[in-house]
Amino acid sequence: MANISDVLSRLLEAGPSIWALTALSVAMVTIILWKVAQLVSLGAWSGSRITSQSLADMEAGKVDQALATLATRSTLRARIIHYAMQTRLSAELPETAAREETERFAVSYLERTRSGLRPLELIATIAPLLGLLGTVVGMIDAFQALQQAGSSADPSDLAGGIWEALLTTAFGMGIAIPASIFLTWFEGISDRIRHEIEDGATRVFVYASKSGN
Repeated sequence: MANISDVLSRLLEAGPSIWALTALSVAMVTIILWKVAQLVSLGAWSGSRITSQSLADMEAGKVDQALATLATRSTLRARIIHYAMQTRLSAELPETAAREETERFAVSYLERTRSGLRPLELIATIAPLLGLLGTVVGMIDAFQALQQAGSSADPSDLAGGIWEALLTTAFGMGIAIPASIFLTWFEGISDRIRHEIEDGATRVFVYASKSGN
């Protein structure tokens, strides 16, 4: 069985497809690391408890306390719910205007949770195709070599050429699989944050209606 150094050396000889796949793998890792850092900075995994407590304080009539608590937090949830409270309760805008203004503000922030996902989706889509392209080109070269060798062709040479060609497909799948996994994970996080914010904003507007604002 070929060792790792043999596989790497053959990959390097596999042509343009392997270089394109290598670039995609670097881009994928960069996007994933950047996205995780961005979600951490937005508070994707923090701030939920504080926001829920502030909403409970609001519903208990402690609006000023809820606003003061949220004002000290920089997470995505806290910023949007704080803005919803300010817009609907403090500014006392009409419900329709307050709802539209809150939605505008929320969309501008929530869009950040989905930034970078399209490139990751593109990588997950084209990586297997590039791998397959490299395999097809490699197979063509292998059979051309077999044709030129004629009756003196060595079957082992053909087998070696075929498995070298198949390496690009394996490489492409090795990129597409983690890209798809992280894409699904990031989309799930974005959907969960959006649902929590929609629920919180709805509680703000329901409270405002009940309190006569």
